[in-house]
Amino acid sequence: MCFLEGGIMKSLSLSLAVSVTAGLSAMMFYPRLAPAQTASPSLKEAIVTSHATGPFDVKVIPADEKFDDPLLGRMTIDKQYHGDIEATAKGQMLTAGSAVKGSGAYVAIEKVSGTLHGHTGTFVLQHSGTMTNGAPQLTITVVPDSGTGQLAGIAGKMTITITNGKHFYDLEYTLAANP
Repeated sequence: MCFLEGGIMKSLSLSLAVSVTAGLSAMMFYPRLAPAQTASPSLKEAIVTSHATGPFDVKVIPADEKFDDPLLGRMTIDKQYHGDIEATAKGQMLTAGSAVKGSGAYVAIEKVSGTLHGHTGTFVLQHSGTMTNGAPQLTITVVPDSGTGQLAGIAGKMTITITNGKHFYDLEYTLAANP
C-alpha cells in the first residue's frame, strides 16, 4: 500500500469515528431530536417515481424598476399548467445578458399551486439557465421540503421543451405514498 492510500484510509477512519461519536453524542444530549435524525423510512411508506407531462402558458413581464446596466433584468412569471399538472404558478426571474449575441443566463423561483396527478397542494421550482452562443442548458429542480398538502415530500426535476412556439413540461418526481 502506498503512503497516499494509507493516509486516505487513516483520514476516512478518523472521519468515520468522528461521525459516530457526534451521532452518539447527539442521541445522548438531544434525545428528542435523535429518533427523527436517525429514523429510517417507515415500512408503510413507499417511494413512487412518476412523470407528469403537458403544455403550459407563460407570461414573462419586465419589472417596473430599471437597472443601470442594460444587461441585467428582473421579471415576474405568471404560468398556467395543463395536463397532468392543473395549476397556476407565480414567480420571479433575474436575467443577465452579455456582449456576445446568444449568450446569457437566468435564475428563477416559481410557486406552483394546484393539482399534480390528482394530489392537491403547492411546491416551489428553482430554475438555473445559461445559453452559450445559442446553446441552452437548463436545470429546474423541486425545492426540497417545499411541498404542502398532498404534495408534502415531493422531490424531482423538470424539463421544458418549446415546439413551434408552444411550451411543454416533463416533471419527473417522487412522492411518499401510503399504500
